[in-house]
Amino acid sequence: MPRPARPDEAEAARALVRAAYAAWIPVIGREPGPMGDDYAARIAAGELWWDEGGQALCVLVAQPDALLLDNVAVAPAAQGRGLGRRLVAFAIEEARRRGLPAVTLYTHARMEANIALYARLGFRETHRAQEKGFERVYMRREVA
Repeated sequence: MPRPARPDEAEAARALVRAAYAAWIPVIGREPGPMGDDYAARIAAGELWWDEGGQALCVLVAQPDALLLDNVAVAPAAQGRGLGRRLVAFAIEEARRRGLPAVTLYTHARMEANIALYARLGFRETHRAQEKGFERVYMRREVA
């Protein structure tokens, strides 16, 4: 079961995210948004969650009508073991626990493997937008 991050884990979170997203830089032509996030602030807000082994994390942001799965990052050495899928499942259960009807997320349009994975996990594309210099694909999964 994922656990909330502790204040002393901000640097470890930043390092894991930078390693996890590094392969996407040549694909999208710049650092993905999560690489520049403020993980100390995410931890202080209670939004950052670690998997049990510290090899993956997610950022969950409560919104009025959904739980935003703002980030899922898995250490390169641990990729392909289902940790990311487990964190997505955790987000869905957390939305239910909080009484929210859905989980939303967005990813870069060029991250086609991620879009396909989220579709297999029950998310549907709601719209696309150009924001902060990123071509974003927004997706939603109802939890009821």
